[in-house]
Amino acid sequence: MSPESRIVELETRQAFQDDTIQELNDVVVEQGRVIQRLQLQVAELIKRYEEMVGQYGSEGEEAPPPHY
Repeated sequence: MSPESRIVELETRQAFQDDTIQELNDVVVEQGRVIQRLQLQVAELIKRYEEMVGQYGSEGEEAPPPHY
């Protein structure tokens, strides 16, 4: 293999790796956005849950059955 063909091969590999790295970076960025949205949704659900518990009493306190 001549030095020139080796250089071409290395440049080709580098270009492919650069593309792959960019694609992976795009995926990581999108996953970060998804995680952030999910964290906000979980925080909202926790808030709503705590409001419901406060409104209806604590988890340990259950109302007596209707036949009492």
